[in-house]
Amino acid sequence: MKYYLKKAILFVLIAVLSLIIIGCGKKETPDNSGKKCTIMVECSKIFDNQDKLDKAVKDYIPKDGIILKKKEVSFNEGENVYDVLKRELKNENILMEASFTTGTAYIEGINNIYEFSCGELSGWMYCVNGEYPNVGCSDYKIKDGDNIEWHYTCDLGEDLKN
Repeated sequence: MKYYLKKAILFVLIAVLSLIIIGCGKKETPDNSGKKCTIMVECSKIFDNQDKLDKAVKDYIPKDGIILKKKEVSFNEGENVYDVLKRELKNENILMEASFTTGTAYIEGINNIYEFSCGELSGWMYCVNGEYPNVGCSDYKIKDGDNIEWHYTCDLGEDLKN
């Protein structure tokens, strides 16, 4: 009897460990590889505003300001800027925190750099093809060839103007 119990426990343990190993290593990928866009995330404006920076955040700022280097990614028809950001940050093991209000996503923090981490006018903004849309990131549907950029602003976007 003890032999069968040990064998059953061992079988269950191996099955659970196998599921954990398989589940942990899988990257999210879109089904439709025909459509592509680029995405990048950066926080270089913080360098010009060190006096406003929350000291607890300092260690999370990359030396070059680039959190996610510009890369080309595939996306599915109907996906939005939020979907691609969430997937690509997850694939790179970069922390992101978002909240949802009135049906749209608001990015609170990326890589432990949050809104208000560099002053009361700071936070995350995105642009597509060089333009800052007037809609939330989960409302902006991506088109083939779009260039998505996420920037950390320290002045409600005024510091992001060319």
